[in-house]
Amino acid sequence: MSSAGMDPLDNNRHVFRYCPHCRAEMARGLEGGLQRPVCPDCGFVQYLNPAPGAAAIIFQGDRICLVQRKFAPKEGQWTLPTGFMEWNETVRQTAVRECLEETGLEVRITGLYAAESGILPPDIPVQVTFFRAQVMGGRAQAGDDAAAVGFFALDDLPGPIAFASHRKVLDQLARERES
Repeated sequence: MSSAGMDPLDNNRHVFRYCPHCRAEMARGLEGGLQRPVCPDCGFVQYLNPAPGAAAIIFQGDRICLVQRKFAPKEGQWTLPTGFMEWNETVRQTAVRECLEETGLEVRITGLYAAESGILPPDIPVQVTFFRAQVMGGRAQAGDDAAAVGFFALDDLPGPIAFASHRKVLDQLARERES
């Protein structure tokens, strides 16, 4: 979920072409120090707020839990158990729910690890909160939108890792384990 080199206003199906208030054609304008879609007639500003998501960092000994994606984007690639937040849950609840749906594991959150922003292909801005989690029950089995689930040594991960934010977190975890 990397945003490197991507302009979220270019070819983005979420950017309004016409103002929802006055129907004038939208333009780019500087608002709050960033280029944003703005209406030159009424001044409406469209903010491209990220979709919130959560991921679980689960260790079993010195091996970390990863999920192989079953569907696009990044089908067949690997991620931490992760997903988007529902309207009626907290980001912590998201991490717990997604972990159960994707891995069959019941977890409890033990701490906040990191928060990363990026773009989910093709053009969805996201903000993912990564939590440390501990297995409390269940059995590791692929479910929901996972093709496979497994535990891997940080120095021998399957590949490729689907999103830059996940790669960044995994690299940081590996550095911490080495020191």
